[in-house]
Amino acid sequence: MSGISGKRIYLSPPHVGGEEIEYVKEAFETNWVAPLGPHVEVFERECALHSGRTAALALSSGTAAVTMSAILTGIKPGDVCFCSSLTFVASLAPFAQLGAESVLIDSEPESWNMSPRALETALRDAEKSGRMPRAVIMANLYGQPCDMDRILPLCERYGVPVIEDAAESLGSAYMGRPSGSFGKFSFYSFNGNKIITTSGGGMLLSDDAGAMERARFLSAQARDPAPWYQHSELGYNFRMSNILAGIGRAQLKLLPSRVEARRAVFRKYYEAFSETSGIAFMPEPEWSQSNRWLTVMTVDPEKTGVANLDIMKALEAVNVESRPVWKPMHMQPVFASAKYYGHEGRDISGALFARGLCLPSGSNMTDDDISFVIGAIRDILP
Repeated sequence: MSGISGKRIYLSPPHVGGEEIEYVKEAFETNWVAPLGPHVEVFERECALHSGRTAALALSSGTAAVTMSAILTGIKPGDVCFCSSLTFVASLAPFAQLGAESVLIDSEPESWNMSPRALETALRDAEKSGRMPRAVIMANLYGQPCDMDRILPLCERYGVPVIEDAAESLGSAYMGRPSGSFGKFSFYSFNGNKIITTSGGGMLLSDDAGAMERARFLSAQARDPAPWYQHSELGYNFRMSNILAGIGRAQLKLLPSRVEARRAVFRKYYEAFSETSGIAFMPEPEWSQSNRWLTVMTVDPEKTGVANLDIMKALEAVNVESRPVWKPMHMQPVFASAKYYGHEGRDISGALFARGLCLPSGSNMTDDDISFVIGAIRDILP
């Protein structure tokens, strides 16, 4: 194969279905263009129904949802929180910004998510020191759910609340149960690169009705019930607009087809390279179904003769976007002093970062797009 893609093939572009414009038009025609409105209320109910939660709160971003979960958990300066190391920084930044100390937990090879063994060691050490974490934040990496049956009972045994970072895993399932239905709080992201998008937005979910009412109050500037603008405490401007919620409603209808499309993209990559020595793909344990938000492969340079960044550069040269696996938080300068618990004495997260590469995975990729990417990768392999 040779040549350059005639169009940019993106890693995970937004995929608009067509009905979005009707919902947006409705918002304009009814003059509900400001934050809140009928679409917001219905979108919240639809997301709660999808996840099996009793309450959902539409917010301006996934990070806003993380921040609300941190506040509702009672995070304050001097607290400790445990978080997956192999994740995006937004999973734990709000906790650190509220003054909490971060303890980072490695991944397990079986799912690439939080290692229950490393977590158990960290919890045991915390109990011995008399300084238990205020919360455990487990991130569902690239759409793959964590091993809930091992992590949740472990945290319950130590009395530590769990927050499920389902930002990347909307449409995934653990043992048939929807991603986003676990822990005291959970949240989705509707950023432009996610499996469905509102262009920017997030959803906080919980079965704690009282906590969610508190979140609703705080996220709308904490306005007291008075005939004038009165504030007894400071809040946040975190609510989603009615226009964006309308986009989200149209997108949510298409979620099953978006999941199937991304899983089909994964299957084509897998069929192309599963027999290639030195190339492997992110596993999918039998207890889960991933939405395959991104197809991720690892590259062993000793067996393939090339490194992950070599492939990334070769793809970029032909107008194809790819990206390394998230750089783990324990390798980030901002968390250089954080304690890190490896998996059985190893650094699984670091090894995945060193070899991992995220491939174009959009649900609107054509067969020709996928074939082009596969051909470009084959061109660089010996």
